[in-house]
Amino acid sequence: MVHPILAAAEGRQLIQNHYGDWVELDDWSHEIAHDLARAEGIELGEDHFRVLDWLRDYVIDQGGSREDARRILLALEARFAADGGGQWLYTLFPGGPVRVGMKLAGLPEAPHDENPSFGSVR
Repeated sequence: MVHPILAAAEGRQLIQNHYGDWVELDDWSHEIAHDLARAEGIELGEDHFRVLDWLRDYVIDQGGSREDARRILLALEARFAADGGGQWLYTLFPGGPVRVGMKLAGLPEAPHDENPSFGSVR
C-alpha cells in the first residue's frame, strides 16, 4: 500500500511505500528537506546541506540505503572528520546523523538504524 505525503514547500505529493520510504529519490529537494526538518525541530543551514547532499550521493552511489547504518555512519564520520566527525554530526542531527540524516535527505531508512551506537538515539 502506498501513502502519499504532501511536501508543502513545493505543493506536490511525494509518494512513500508502506515502510515510509520515498518511492522516487529524485523527488527530493532542499525545500522539501526544510519542511521535513521543521517537523524534527531542526533549522537547516549550510553545514546540514553539505552533509545531506553528501549522504544522498553516497547512498545512491552504493545502490540505495540497504547498506548497514553502521557503515553509513563510519563513512559520514570519515568524510566529515575535519569538521569534528561524529560529535559534530550529532550536533547537526541530534536524533542521529544516520536516522535523521537519511530521513531529511529523502532516503529510505537504513538497516539497523535503531541501534543507538549506529547513529540513532530512538
